[in-house]
Amino acid sequence: MSNHRVAYAYAKSLMELAIERGQLEEVYRDFQHLAELSKSNRDLELAMRNPIVSADKKLKVLKALFEKRGTTEATMAFFEILCRKNRIDVITEIAKEFQAQYQLHNSIQVAEVTTTFPLDDALRAEFTKIVLEISGMKTVKLVEKINPDLIGGFILRVNDRQLDESLSSKLRELKAEFSVNHYESKI
Repeated sequence: MSNHRVAYAYAKSLMELAIERGQLEEVYRDFQHLAELSKSNRDLELAMRNPIVSADKKLKVLKALFEKRGTTEATMAFFEILCRKNRIDVITEIAKEFQAQYQLHNSIQVAEVTTTFPLDDALRAEFTKIVLEISGMKTVKLVEKINPDLIGGFILRVNDRQLDESLSSKLRELKAEFSVNHYESKI
């Protein structure tokens, strides 16, 4: 079974458990923290994937990282189950999948906007309006990125769709169009 399918199944089970216990927000914060930790600390992700490191040691690392935070009982029990089932190596994928399922459950659409400058409130509202029309969700969370290589314009990513209205892409298109000589004989 692929890691994505395993992560989906475990995240779905955890989501149902958290909803049943009324701890969805707390568990979401725990897994958001886990995703941020694994993103900022590559060694943590490598340790979780390392088959030489025992499951007990991996569990001790997770407990040490999360017990000071005041982690929910459901999260800690989930970590123990993953260790017992030898699935702790997919913990980062489970964290990402849990976040995706949480956002779907709460009708939150995450969109990424890349511009050459920081967005002001008027532009942020305009992008939010566009994303709401595209996705049909109730809430939009914009992830703003700045890339001066765009020269101007923007790139908007919503799920697997991308709207590229940057000057750099327009210039690339023009360059490709001008590189073709339409007046050259085809004989």
